[in-house]
Amino acid sequence: MKIGAMELIVIFIVALLVIGPDKLPQYARKFGAAMREFRKASQGVTQELRESVIDPLEEAQKPLREAMEPLEDISKGLKSDLNAVEKDLKNIGKAKPQETKPAAPAEEKTATAEEKPAPVQTAAPADETQADQARVSEPAADSAEKQEGESA
Repeated sequence: MKIGAMELIVIFIVALLVIGPDKLPQYARKFGAAMREFRKASQGVTQELRESVIDPLEEAQKPLREAMEPLEDISKGLKSDLNAVEKDLKNIGKAKPQETKPAAPAEEKTATAEEKPAPVQTAAPADETQADQARVSEPAADSAEKQEGESA
């Protein structure tokens, strides 16, 4: 609650009327002394609270804050990684701008045109174990045919 200039003037006029002009300086001194005592008492209580409660709490919090610093750094790193992953996920379906490549010299173009591309395998077996079994059974069939030819 703040007291403005108008309120002080009203209080002074009322005190002057109630107390009288001859006793007003005496009461003003008493009021000033009471205010000084109140400030001293409030400062003492504030100091005592600070020393007995606030300072020990701050000292207890200090190691906890130091322990939290690495965790906060890890948290910040994880958040930035998560944001990067979210950004990548949002950009999955979007077309990326193609980078412009420098033009290759004419000599390199002719050399690459003369090279033959590697053959492309058109069909792969559905199951590699079936392909392995087919390879193993072929030599067995050949040996069975040889045995039939010898016995005849």
